Amino acid sequence: MQVEVSHHVDASEPDAEGYHDYHYEYDIFTFSEGDTAFLVRAYSDQPTEASFMARHVGEVRHLLTERDLQHPLLQQAASHLRAAGKTELNWLDGRRSEYRPLAYNPLVDRRTAS
Repeated sequence: MQVEVSHHVDASEPDAEGYHDYHYEYDIFTFSEGDTAFLVRAYSDQPTEASFMARHVGEVRHLLTERDLQHPLLQQAASHLRAAGKTELNWLDGRRSEYRPLAYNPLVDRRTAS
């Protein structure tokens, strides 16, 4: 499994007093193996939380489904994130358009941690 992390800041232009209407700072984790990759976003002000956002196969982006939760790469990525202190994992359900908690399975984490 390859892991890439990139840091991002999404902010409005500052007003005359230097304040922003919005300011988001986050990391994007890309977990890949072969032509499959899972994208995860983790906001800087929520250090224990991360959300699986999408699956890429080649250049094609796919919304996540419950079936993706069983994918070995996603399970390895979840173990990696938990080991890094991200204990509150969510996933963006493409069918429901909502974030849902990613269930913790210690047997899977024990099997995929290496």
